[in-house]
Amino acid sequence: MTGEQGRTRVAIVDDDALVRAGLRMILGGASDLEVVAEAGDGVEAERAVEEHRPDVVLMDIRMPRRDGLETTRSLLSQGARADRGARGGDLKVIVLTTFDADDMVVQALRAGAHGFLLKDTEPHRLVEAVRLVAAGEPILSPSVTATLMAHVATGGGVDPADRRRTDAESRLAMLTDREREVALAIGRGLSNADISRELYLSVPTVKAHVSRVLDKLGADNRVQIAIVVHDAALP
Repeated sequence: MTGEQGRTRVAIVDDDALVRAGLRMILGGASDLEVVAEAGDGVEAERAVEEHRPDVVLMDIRMPRRDGLETTRSLLSQGARADRGARGGDLKVIVLTTFDADDMVVQALRAGAHGFLLKDTEPHRLVEAVRLVAAGEPILSPSVTATLMAHVATGGGVDPADRRRTDAESRLAMLTDREREVALAIGRGLSNADISRELYLSVPTVKAHVSRVLDKLGADNRVQIAIVVHDAALP
């Protein structure tokens, strides 16, 4: 966290001024968060990130001029990471939307988003999500996890469902039984603390398993682990 007094710097991107005001009010109530910028579309968001260098961006998907999907790709691209974000490339993006049954959920996560939440997420959970993502722990709301599972079950997306499932199953086959349990838990949106309680493991042990799962699956973050689990259509 790099803001004044160690606060996490947040930018809000949404084409609805009322939504932006509501989000600013929710986040403003947390002493460790600081809203440093707002933008009404992707074009404005690019400029806002350049100027204010937030740690976390709350990104709407459907916006005029440039949507949140394209903007997320741009902000998190290799070239953008070199000079954007408050910590020289540590920028995180949480996608916020009302469309929980939208293919853009999966597209946004594949574009590199660090989390996906619905706009009706309870205020305290939204604040906690920003904290977790800022600390390097990507998040998915339970409803979004369900959406991803439904997406796989119906064969949605650009790539053929069978190809995705076969590839995901072969990757998961490289894991030990315990690593597989951890991967499945991540696929359900559980945090390290939740996994620790569920599997009766210490948090450091869970972190070690997560690191091995990331390495074996060739994943960059927990969200990508969740995508592999859901592509494999596992419970």
